[in-house]
Amino acid sequence: MTSFKALWVTEENDNIKRQIIERTTADLPEGEVLIQVKYSSLNYKDVLSAYGNKGVTRVYPHQPGIDAAGIVAASSHADFREGDEVLVTGYDLGMNTAGGFGQYIRVPAAWVVSLPKNLSLREAMNWGTAGFTAALSVYKIVKREKITPQMGATVVSGATGGVGMMSVALLNKLGFEVTASSGKEDQYDLLRQIGAKEIVGRQALADWDAKPMSSARFVAGIDTVGGTALSAIMKSLKQEGVVTTCGNVGGLSFKTSVFPLILRGVNLMGITSAGTEMPLRRELWDLIAGEFRLDNLDLFTHECSLEELEDKMAQMKEGAHWGKLIVNMEG
Repeated sequence: MTSFKALWVTEENDNIKRQIIERTTADLPEGEVLIQVKYSSLNYKDVLSAYGNKGVTRVYPHQPGIDAAGIVAASSHADFREGDEVLVTGYDLGMNTAGGFGQYIRVPAAWVVSLPKNLSLREAMNWGTAGFTAALSVYKIVKREKITPQMGATVVSGATGGVGMMSVALLNKLGFEVTASSGKEDQYDLLRQIGAKEIVGRQALADWDAKPMSSARFVAGIDTVGGTALSAIMKSLKQEGVVTTCGNVGGLSFKTSVFPLILRGVNLMGITSAGTEMPLRRELWDLIAGEFRLDNLDLFTHECSLEELEDKMAQMKEGAHWGKLIVNMEG
C-alpha cells in the first residue's frame, strides 16, 4: 500500500469542495493495472467534474482527471509489466473512476495504451484528450474521407482552445491552408505562428450563418464549439465538404436548413474520443508519434503542479484559458 497526493472533490449539502489530500493505493478501484502517474492534462470535462457536474461525475467524493501518463507500478495482466511506460485517456477515467489528478490510478488493462516509441510521457500529455480529439478529427478528414490539401482550404472553430490549436497546427503540418476562428484577439499572433493563414472572429461566423447558404470557402472544417460555429461552417463548405464536431461550449444545439446537405452533399461527422475502440486508439497514438508528430507544441503548452491546478481550472471555467495545460504530478 502506497500513499499519494490527489485532488479530492467532495459534496456536502450541494456544496462542492476541492482540496489536495493524501490517499493510499488501497483506496483505488479494482483493475489489473496500477499506474504511477507522472503527467496529466487539464480538459474542460475535468473542470465540469471538479465543479460538481452530475452529467460527468455521478457520485462524490471523487478524484478527477481524464488523462494520465506514467509507469506501471503493478500489473496482473500479461500485456503490461512493472516499469512499462503507458498512457490512459478516455473511457471512464476521471469521470466515475479515480483519474489522473492523483499520483496513482488503477484501471482495467483494456484502457491502457503502451507508450509509442519516439514519444515521451510528457509529450503524450502535451496531446492528451484534446490532442487525441484533434488527431481523430484530422484522421477522419484525411484518412477516411481522403481530403487532400490540393482540394482546398480548411477552417477550425474555437481555435485558441486545446483541441483547436492542435487542429490548426496539425492541419498546417499536413499541408492544408487553415483559417482559424477565435474571439481571443490577443492570441491571433500565436495562431499565425502555428499555421493559421487567415483568422476570423466570432462575428464572421455569425455573418456566414445569417443566410441559408454561404459562399463555398472550405473543403473541410473542424468545429470544437458547436452552436452557431457549426452551422456557419456547414454552410460555408464546398461540394462534398466534411466537418467534424466535438464540443458544445458554443451551445448544445445548432440550427441549419437541409440545404448544405442536399445542395452540396456536405458530410457532418461526430467525434467521440472517449469511446474510441482500442485498435483505432493505438493507430492514432502511433500516428501522433510519427506522421502527425508536432514539434511546436511548446508554443501553446503550459505546465502546472497539482497544487496550482485550482487556479487553472477557475480560468478555464471562466473562458480565460487558452492552449494546452499539462499537470506535472511530481512538480
